[in-house]
Amino acid sequence: MLQKTKTMLLISTGILSMSMSSPSHAWGQNGHRIVGEVAANHITDTTRQALTPLLDGESLPQIATWADEMRSAPETFWQKKSSRWHYINFDEGDAKPKYDKHAHHNKDSVTDILEGIEYSITVLKNDNASIAEKQFALRFLVHLVGDSHQPFHAGRGEDRGGNNISVTFFGQNTNLHSLWDTKLIENENLSYSEFAQFIDTKNEELIADYLSSSPSDWLIESHNIAKSIYKENETNISYSYIYKNVPVIKTRLQQGGIRLAGLLNSLFDKSAKPLVKALKMPTDSKL
Repeated sequence: MLQKTKTMLLISTGILSMSMSSPSHAWGQNGHRIVGEVAANHITDTTRQALTPLLDGESLPQIATWADEMRSAPETFWQKKSSRWHYINFDEGDAKPKYDKHAHHNKDSVTDILEGIEYSITVLKNDNASIAEKQFALRFLVHLVGDSHQPFHAGRGEDRGGNNISVTFFGQNTNLHSLWDTKLIENENLSYSEFAQFIDTKNEELIADYLSSSPSDWLIESHNIAKSIYKENETNISYSYIYKNVPVIKTRLQQGGIRLAGLLNSLFDKSAKPLVKALKMPTDSKL
């Protein structure tokens, strides 16, 4: 079983590492918690009950940041291999992300976020997997669904997902990745629960549209958004940029939460009907 004490001891160092330029941190803490909170509002009672032993007293928003916090852990996996789970690079001209269907059988062979999502799903489906293995998979899955909706986690490898692109935010120096994962969200001056409440939806038509998709689709969406932002090439960020792009961020966070709920319901509630009230992803959804 994952130890809460170990996680808590790593939080302070995890927060420090999250402030560093790295292509593996998306949405910051609040963004990931927003996705988790929206998802928590849309899972079924059956799914909630099935998640109880895996959450071990925590909630979806609480575990949403675990995969970043654990990057300070000394084990080889966290220091050498975990970072590549969080993003995928598109080569010029790629219409969709490349996917190695064999990589998800072993967590050490995962090379990108798409394979990480599939590994996590495979473990959660495996009746023979241990509680510890399923806790690991759930915590990563919650995080990676959030990551897949951050545009610069499907950006360009040459600039490390916008980390190497310098911008100013109301005169303060930052980079494009940090602007999108943290600063534009924090500028709203809302707690994660307030933010989630404001963007959540009960629109069944919209929810059904969100759920008619796969993780590969989510990354293509993110990549296309990133391409449009690269093309605009704005470096002095202020009110007009916020007006234009914060609605995009809100939509991506909303989509991430709804899709996470649909995915969890498809894994844990066999009675849930696909595309009905955010209950389930389509049964034939493919990566």
